[in-house]
Amino acid sequence: MIESLLIANRGEIACRIIRTARALGVRTVAVYSDADATALHVREADEAVHIGASPVRDSYLVADRIIAAALDTGAAAIHPGYGFLSENADFAQQVIDNGLIWVGPKPASIRAMGLKDAAKQRMIAAGVPVTPGYLGDDQDPTRLAAEAAQIGYPVLIKAVAGGGGKGMRRVDDAADFADALASCQREAAASFGDDKVLIEKYILSPRHIEVQVFGDTHGNVVHLFERDCSLQRRHQKVIEEAPAPGMDEATRAAVCAAAVKAAQAVDYVGAGTIEFIADASDGLRADRIWFMEMNTRLQVEHPVTEMITGQDLVEWQLRVASGEKLPCSQGDLAISGHAIEARLYAEDPARGFLPSIGRLDAFDLGTTARVDTGVERGATISPFYDPMIAKVIAHGATREEARETLADTLDAAIVWPLRSNAGFLVEALDHPAFVAATLDTGLIAREGDALMPPALPSEEALADAAAALAGARPIPGFRLNAAPRTVAKLLVGGEPVEVDFATADATGATPLDRLLVTEGGQTWEVTPFRATAAAAGGAGDGAILSPMPGRVIAVDVAAGDRVARGQRLVTLEAMKMEHSLTAPFDGLVAELNAVADGQVTEGTLLVRVIQDDV
Repeated sequence: MIESLLIANRGEIACRIIRTARALGVRTVAVYSDADATALHVREADEAVHIGASPVRDSYLVADRIIAAALDTGAAAIHPGYGFLSENADFAQQVIDNGLIWVGPKPASIRAMGLKDAAKQRMIAAGVPVTPGYLGDDQDPTRLAAEAAQIGYPVLIKAVAGGGGKGMRRVDDAADFADALASCQREAAASFGDDKVLIEKYILSPRHIEVQVFGDTHGNVVHLFERDCSLQRRHQKVIEEAPAPGMDEATRAAVCAAAVKAAQAVDYVGAGTIEFIADASDGLRADRIWFMEMNTRLQVEHPVTEMITGQDLVEWQLRVASGEKLPCSQGDLAISGHAIEARLYAEDPARGFLPSIGRLDAFDLGTTARVDTGVERGATISPFYDPMIAKVIAHGATREEARETLADTLDAAIVWPLRSNAGFLVEALDHPAFVAATLDTGLIAREGDALMPPALPSEEALADAAAALAGARPIPGFRLNAAPRTVAKLLVGGEPVEVDFATADATGATPLDRLLVTEGGQTWEVTPFRATAAAAGGAGDGAILSPMPGRVIAVDVAAGDRVARGQRLVTLEAMKMEHSLTAPFDGLVAELNAVADGQVTEGTLLVRVIQDDV
């Protein structure tokens, strides 16, 4: 077994790897940037090394510094986690060339699967079914548009070096192709340094099915069954589960066999995921499931596979990297129960899921479900990295048992003062389509507002809060000869609210200045309303503020222009994603401060629109 391990990553996955390494008696070395100096993964490791400034290009993507840290601390191996340099074949080779053990697949395997077009060509040669599309080198926009027309709309434009939903656009009509292509190429170049794209047929009733595969250096390859990752938003996974609902044994056998064949075609070693897209218009059928791509690393959603198989996939990685055979043969592996994982993010669904950045003063996910996290109370969610707070995973004997456990855990989640998507996740888990497992990747986009959590707590929760603030005891429900009713005026999340409730005698408790109310996965600060308190300003004044630090990449209006509600005004690039800021109503651009290629901080006034009738 490897004696010492440097983890070339941060946050949740670094903490996850440390947990298994500690159980195996492996010494761990963390690396960290300026922003992560006090992070949880730094304190949990046996040793930690500073590798640079906060931006990833100055720290977690600097291969030389990571390798130097491993050599200086005497680490025998490097585990890349996921993201960052995990699928960088040059980095993997550099690790090996420096006499270190690379906990991952061979560099040649990474290269073979790293570009989506080349990977598909290899799968075709290996007899693995692939989605119809264009994989050519000719990237002339006219040629790409012609190929899209030949395939037939809708089509999907995908960066060949892409991942994580970046560099991907659905196009429904030829008239929209040029703009979508340009946007996709910009995002691909910014995220991956490569703007080459491929085009494939967009499946109208798609489900995202993926298979966990594992290989060792002794020629063995097995699968650990499938996961369903169909619940997505903007091509990014939101909720994942295993096994896939509605997957019969014959289809499972065919898909998993294709995944093993794909891994064998590139002489695969270590943990990998073969991703398929299924046309679910007639249920899951082996003849309607096609290879999309391979992720040559451990996946974010690997815990659901661990929960249904009883295996520790990080332990498997370390054992394989140490030269051991796979811990299990295919016949030893079986599915037990059902597991569902939700990705909890510091983001605000009410503001288009923009990241919520700052200090996490209150954070509690209970003890019912498995929680994989890299933060704790008092931690700071910074603008430099992905704002995922935790992965919450529930396992049950049945899918419904796992779903209820996960929904209950997220319903009681306390995340404050940052906003989180916990309430959105609860709504998604409780949606009739999810309960019935009638899934496809367009479910979230299609349901839209139906999945948005309430803006305020329920009347019952507010009545309890008003009573607690007053040091009284609320009386629930209606009854004859009820106590006199009281009207309280509160500020709930900065919004003034009147609450009508009945109370019994005072409890003797001291009135409170503030309290937190948690309901449906959301947490609000509630305080007594005071006449001097100013209600929070909103978009009603037409002020378009930068929602986070970022770079202005496009300004689509000029001062004095008339604009329509929903019209794009400015495009901001932040956290490697493009965010369109739009007009809140019909009106006139009265003020324009945004400049293309300009850097802005959170809260910067970019545009002010005044209504036509003002």
